[in-house]
This record gives sequence, structure tokens and C-alpha cells, in this order.
Amino acid sequence: MKKTAQLRNLINSKQLELVMEAHNALSAKIVEEAGFKGIWASGLSMSAAMGVRDNNEASWTQVMEVLEFMSDATSIPILLDGDTGYGNFNNARRLIKKLEQRQIAGVCIEDKLFPKTNSFIKGEAQPLADIDEFCGKIKAMKDSQIDDDFVVVSRVEAFIAGWGLQEALRRAEAYRQAGTDAILIHSKRADSTEIEAFMKEWGGRLPIIIVPTKYYAVPTERFRDMGVSVAIWANHNLRASITAMQKTSRQIYQDESLVNVEGGVAPVEEVFRLQGAKELAAAEKKYLPASEKNTNSIILVRQSGSQPLLDRQIEQLNTSGIKNICLIGSSDVMDIACNVSAEGKELYSLYTLREKIRDNTVISYGEMIYKTHVLNELLNDSNDITIVVDADFEPKGNSKHFVTAKVPYSKLLYSKTTELSQVSSEPDVENIHGEFIGLWKVSAKGAVILQQALEQLAEREDFKQLTLADLFNHIRAPIAVKYIKGSWLDIDTFMELQKVGEAE
Repeated sequence: MKKTAQLRNLINSKQLELVMEAHNALSAKIVEEAGFKGIWASGLSMSAAMGVRDNNEASWTQVMEVLEFMSDATSIPILLDGDTGYGNFNNARRLIKKLEQRQIAGVCIEDKLFPKTNSFIKGEAQPLADIDEFCGKIKAMKDSQIDDDFVVVSRVEAFIAGWGLQEALRRAEAYRQAGTDAILIHSKRADSTEIEAFMKEWGGRLPIIIVPTKYYAVPTERFRDMGVSVAIWANHNLRASITAMQKTSRQIYQDESLVNVEGGVAPVEEVFRLQGAKELAAAEKKYLPASEKNTNSIILVRQSGSQPLLDRQIEQLNTSGIKNICLIGSSDVMDIACNVSAEGKELYSLYTLREKIRDNTVISYGEMIYKTHVLNELLNDSNDITIVVDADFEPKGNSKHFVTAKVPYSKLLYSKTTELSQVSSEPDVENIHGEFIGLWKVSAKGAVILQQALEQLAEREDFKQLTLADLFNHIRAPIAVKYIKGSWLDIDTFMELQKVGEAE
């Protein structure tokens, strides 16, 4: 169903419908995912998101740009808070044309003077528009629409301006006769007295919309009893985001660290999901020729229970443009380039896929995830063989690879590399400089070096028991060490965090 028809059905519904505020494409998508049937594109919220006042300081073309992104991101109807129509009847009818082009389902205009001021700022001191002039604006807008289902809502500000019930009724009736599709009756009281009085006298002549921002404590069931058609929750997504950003910013500023906020904010993967990263990955797989995908990845799965981390790692690789992924050691993920099982430890697994190792091959363990910048910096590294090493490590634990490099970590080495000296699984080795996290990359030359080393080691009787530490120590060519500080998780840490979350 087209968006205009959806909105008209909401307005004319026999039951109370609820519409939620959004102020950009991201918040609009969140509103739709929450289950709401319609979106209120709030003038207050959009102007605040731009950092300007709700006094028509944001131009109508700037509002149009925001609306276009909101409309593209959602499938439910958007009702624009169109202020006064951004001018006289001529501006208002041009507004209709531009809204329909962007598939905006309707617009609400208020009977105040341009430029408008928010209703809750000295409302009684705000003059209202001439009734005849406002009715002419309504007629011009209705005459201009191409889609018969496009909705024009007229907002009556008589209660806000302190003009009382009779003036509110007089204006609403005039706007009805001018052809408006619904009336939005506004009030700044903390109770619903004015709204109830209006509804009783109005008698259902047209659908009524309310915005209970000030009288939020009135039970929603009361609105149903009054016969209200639509209630708009008008600005709470914006206000909630302000609270969250203020708290997060203060915490980071005080701590000079992300430790105390990371667990309380949405993961980056959720941002990617809302942005539609999976759809793009699928489209690239469908439309891009294979020759353009010059980076591939091999993931070595060493233990069971790693599926959540494995899924996130594959999604992260796809988001970074790596589509050719070979998975070895699991049969749970099928929509990748290859997916095979192998006996023996990780070195033997890598040996079975040695023909897949070529220019710009990223190799990783399946039991870990890392932040995007770690992968991006590795992809941009120009060395032939580069391993990622965490300088902020615990010198204990099983199945870890501890690294000694030519130069220990320092701030001078940030975004640079040094050369590997030795890899050991013994935590008591002197001069340990970090832990190999299980992520590395080879160039075309590095791929040849790696393949030759694998062929040489394959002649050993104990080859199936060898690890990557044995491989790195065997290679005589330089191996670059790229230091990081944290920014990754392995399956043990991940499972510990899950246990803490379940305990809480």
C-alpha cells in the first residue's frame, strides 16, 4: 500500500492510532522497527538536530533534504510538522509538490505567523494567523496535490495562545470547510481539560489529532474514550538521544577512556545493520565481477562454540569489502567461497588451503573479533607478511602465542610496524612484547614465502600437530609486527562477558 493511503487509513481509523517522532533517517528506521505505523517528522526535533532554533531558522529546503533520507529509509508514512507552510499560500502549495516527490504522506500546518515560534515558548504572546488567509492556504494546498490520498492536517493553536474553546472551535470549523483532512488541536495544560472540552463540542466532524507532550500523565485509554484518532509522541526520541549523548560524553571526558561506556552503547555492528550493510554485501556479490574482489580471507576455526564470533567476523569482513572467504574447520556457514573440514591443528588446516593464499590474503582465527580500525590498518599495511600483536596482554593462559619483537611497543610505533623475533607459547619467556591475536595478512610476495614454508614443514612427521607459532619461527623472511592496544576479543573473553551479563 502506498504511503499516502497508509496515512489516510491511520487518520480515518475507528480506533486510536499512535505515531512516533523521528528527526533523521536513523531515528525513522528505529521508529518503524519498534512497530509504529507512522512517523511524525517533528520541526522541533529536526531543527534541534541541526543545532538551530525552532523558529524557521532551518530553511524548508534543508528540511526537504532530511525528509528525503527519512523516506528512503522507511516503508511507513511520514507526517511532516510543516510549521506554517514556510510562507503564504504560494510557498505552501510548492511545499506539497516537493513532499509528494519524496513520497511524504502528509503535512501538518499551524495557524500562526511566519516565522513561527515553538508553541511552548511564550505561547500566549504569539499572534495567530488570519482565519481567511489560513483557509486560503489550505485550499491552495489541497488544489495542488496530485495524489488524492495525500493528507493535509490543520493545527489549531487557539488554546496555546490563550484564546479559549470557542475560538478553537471557530477556527477548526473554518478549516474543515476549507477542505482540510484532519484537525490537530494543541494544548499546553498538564491535564486534558481543554482537549476533552473540544472533543465534546466538536462531535466528530473530522478526525482529531493530539500531541500529549504536556499532559503525558493522562492515560492513553482516556484518549480512546474521547474519540481521538491519532496521538503523536512528538519529541521523545530527540530528548532521549540528548540525555544519552550527554551522559556518554561526560563519562568519556572524565575517564579519558571508553571502558565504562562501551558496554552501554550499541555495538558498531548494530549501526552497520541499521545502515543496511548486509543488503549492500548481497548486492555487491550479485553485481560486482569477481575480478574486482582482490582481497580474500581464510578463517581457521579451531574449536566449537565460536559461531557467534564467527558470524560477526564474516559480516565485518564483508562490510570491509572482503567477499571471498574460505572457512576451514566448520560446516555451519555455507554462503561463502569455500567451507571445508580438516584434521590436525591450524597449520595443517592452512596447508589444505594453500592454493587460496595469494595477494592480499587476510588470515584469522574464527574464535575472535576485532574493531574495524584494526582490520583497516592491516589492509593498508604494505609489508609482505604482517601479524597483529596486542601489546596490552596477560602473560598467562593456554594456547596463546606470545611475541618477542625487535622493538617493544611505544607511542612512536603507533600505526607503524617493527620486525618479529620469536613466537612462543610459554608465558615465562623473557622479553615478551605482546600476544598474537590470530589476525595476519600476506602480500603476493608474502603468499609465495608462506606457501614455500608450508611445503617445507609438511615434510615433518609431526606436521599435523604444528601451530602458527612453528610457522612464524620457521620463516626466515622478515615478518612485520603491527601493535594494537586491546580492540579485540577471543572466545574465552566473549564467553566470560556473556556469563557476567547472564548473572546480572
